[in-house]
Amino acid sequence: MELNSVKETEVLIVGAGPCGLALGCDLARRGVRTLVVEQSPALFPGSRGKGIQPRTREVLDDLGVGDAVREHGGPAPVGLVWQNGERLQEHDMFRRAAPTPAEPYGQPWVLPQWRTQEILLARLRELGGDVAFSTALTGLGQDADGVTAHLDTGAVRASFLVAADGGRSTVRRVLGIAMTGETVDPAPMLVADVRVAEAALDRLNWHVMSGEEGFLTLCPLPGTADFQLVAQFKKGEPDTSPEGVRALVAARTHLTARDITEVRWSSDFRPRAALADRFRDGRVFLAGDAAHVHSPAGGQGLNTSVQDAYNLGWKLGQVLRHGAPAALLDSYEEERRPVAADMLGLSTRIHRGEQERGVATQQLGLGYREGPLSVGRAGALHSGDRAPDGPAGGGGGGRLFDVFRGPHFTLLAVGTDVPLPAFDDDLVRVHRADAYEAYGKGLFLVRPDGYIGWAGEDASGLAQYLAPLGAAPSVTYRPSVTRC
Repeated sequence: MELNSVKETEVLIVGAGPCGLALGCDLARRGVRTLVVEQSPALFPGSRGKGIQPRTREVLDDLGVGDAVREHGGPAPVGLVWQNGERLQEHDMFRRAAPTPAEPYGQPWVLPQWRTQEILLARLRELGGDVAFSTALTGLGQDADGVTAHLDTGAVRASFLVAADGGRSTVRRVLGIAMTGETVDPAPMLVADVRVAEAALDRLNWHVMSGEEGFLTLCPLPGTADFQLVAQFKKGEPDTSPEGVRALVAARTHLTARDITEVRWSSDFRPRAALADRFRDGRVFLAGDAAHVHSPAGGQGLNTSVQDAYNLGWKLGQVLRHGAPAALLDSYEEERRPVAADMLGLSTRIHRGEQERGVATQQLGLGYREGPLSVGRAGALHSGDRAPDGPAGGGGGGRLFDVFRGPHFTLLAVGTDVPLPAFDDDLVRVHRADAYEAYGKGLFLVRPDGYIGWAGEDASGLAQYLAPLGAAPSVTYRPSVTRC
């Protein structure tokens, strides 16, 4: 992509990690002109954020990449604990549940981060977007009408800018937004993608070795010949060179240095938890690691980042395409910052052994009940709750997630025949379903990001709720005439 030919866009996304790419996909399917820039010459090459939680699988499915995620990933292997070169016992590190109609994904899914990014980039290109690589932001300014971003290839004018440029965010630094946090663990860690001689180690388990110098794990990565190696260093500093990685494996496991046939990528880090003091500065938003940095324990960082994008994307779309007031964008920080704070606390407790990986790590229970866009309740659900999947009904088969999929709102009438308003189908789609335990009976307005925004026994108040979201009904419901 020739950046010099692009002088104006509606949204400039800085950073082509999972967050930036997911946001790019969401905006592209809404017809929002978007430019994604990335200072590196290519996508991130490592497996680092490899755990995809059930809620994030639902998000990726909605973005149109569910099949690719299923094809290239696999369930997290059961842990196998080793001691002195001997297999000691299996220990499953995760809560697993069989899929249900309401929750179709019951367990974590392993997918190397580089593969997730490849999948999202392919989807972005399919939607007509792309990434400008080798393009760094050097400064920015903003006024009442937009943002001027200074890139090392020229200046770009945008209505809004989203910083998805990682934990060392240039945008956050330029804006002077501080991060408040702590060191989760003083012991540094090494993460690497390695290949292991076929006869030396099986790919059926997530291999866990513990010792005085710290733990070391080797997790097979589905769809590849690689293992992800993670090692803690209670003493000394990690040597990330191929020779250093091989020596580490030989010192802490029953494998030899020669058993590591290739070191494909390696890095070191110190586990840290930090939260940006604010997620917005005028027309600039922070998302993903630019807004919150997690310990890798519990697999929350990438997942929380993708869901930042999913929350912000539809709101930008409503403002830029459907006339919603810019005040709608205030709800991004109001909804996402408390969630990020909760997930940071969860990751930290898991890292320190204070909490096990359980249902909370799946992120299916997260919601916005206390958020500014949540109004009413009906049946079994409160506004702000995640909208469950289930049979779509109507004799045609299919799932409710099929009905929800896309950039629109969905007005779902469950187990009730009360009259409904008429809408522009591109904005709000109406669907009736049979009574269903996960919902009970009532009307549920499902937001484009899969959460219930409004709920009630009839449509009273729905038009007033939708008006400031740029999605008012074309025919107003009058309860005095049609109320049952």
